[in-house]
Amino acid sequence: MTYCVAMNLTDGLVFVSDSRTNAGVDHIATFRKLYVFGTPGERLIVLQTAGNLASSQSVVNLLRQRLHTDHPNLLSVQTLFEAARVVGDTIREITHHDGTQAAGTGIDLSCSFLVGGQIKGESTALFNVYPQGNFISSTPDTPYFQIGESKYGKPILDRALRHDSDLEQALRCALISFDSTIRSNLSVGMPLDLLVYRKDSLLVPAGYRVQEGDPYFAGVREQWCNGLRDLLSQLPGTPDAYMT
Repeated sequence: MTYCVAMNLTDGLVFVSDSRTNAGVDHIATFRKLYVFGTPGERLIVLQTAGNLASSQSVVNLLRQRLHTDHPNLLSVQTLFEAARVVGDTIREITHHDGTQAAGTGIDLSCSFLVGGQIKGESTALFNVYPQGNFISSTPDTPYFQIGESKYGKPILDRALRHDSDLEQALRCALISFDSTIRSNLSVGMPLDLLVYRKDSLLVPAGYRVQEGDPYFAGVREQWCNGLRDLLSQLPGTPDAYMT
């Protein structure tokens, strides 16, 4: 299983992905699910993947192979909308090819992508690309997308994240969302890959990998957990009618 979060905010973009892949309790491995394409000063395009690992890796590899060809690719498109369309078309191409060979096996070959970034001359954008290849765009009312195991980390995002949240606060919100998910689902795990992009910088950040035991993440997890316990104890006393 996978959990990925991407945010398109007033000040820029935040991306966080886990890296655990498992095919049963005795077959757990680490695979990167966050990929960066870009040209400094001109564009940044970030992909996050969930679903069938073979399918998603095939999509990413084909996208890379076509970067310096005449085929529409992530370094030649003029808008993020076109980039999302290229990713969607590539998903369809891969799943059609592999699905023909896997027909009747019962294997789910579907995969989904988050596509976000900025190309010079336009604003930041974020798209959720479905396994069928179609996609939707983030809005100020819905500034984030999740793919994979989303239910455990969604409540904190819904309660705390807004389109005008600053990038540092948004990143903390994402990390807490991952802490909630990791605590409740063993199929999502460390390390985490994250990338923060400041709007209009047109830089290609290196990103950061949060390893198990990372001091900052460990501190955030502990303070959040302790804060919840303290807040629970400070809530109004329970009326007697509730206890009878």
